[in-house]
Amino acid sequence: MISVNDKTFIEETDKFFVLVDFWAACCGPCHMQAPILEQLAEEYDETELKIVKMDVDENPITPFGFNILSIPTLVLKKNGEAVETLVGVHSKEQLKEILKKHI
Repeated sequence: MISVNDKTFIEETDKFFVLVDFWAACCGPCHMQAPILEQLAEEYDETELKIVKMDVDENPITPFGFNILSIPTLVLKKNGEAVETLVGVHSKEQLKEILKKHI
C-alpha cells in the first residue's frame, strides 16, 4: 500500500482497479480498518488491485471532490472512475465480496 496526496492522486489511481482508503490519524475506526487493508493487499497482486491511502486532514481537496463526509471511507475506482463507495469499517470477507462484483 502506498500513501497518496492531492498532487499524486490522479496519477496513482487512474488505471485498473484501485481501492482508496480515505482516513485520518485521529480516527479510531480508521486504525481498525488499516490492518484489514494490509491483509487484503497481500492477497492481491497490484496488477489486480492496488490499495492506496489518503490522509484527509493533510489532503482536503481530493476528499472534498468525492464528497467524503465520514471516515473511514473506501472508494473503489476502475480505470479512474469511482464504481463503489463504502463508509465505515469493513471486514476482509465483506471487501472480498464487493471486489468480486467488479474485478
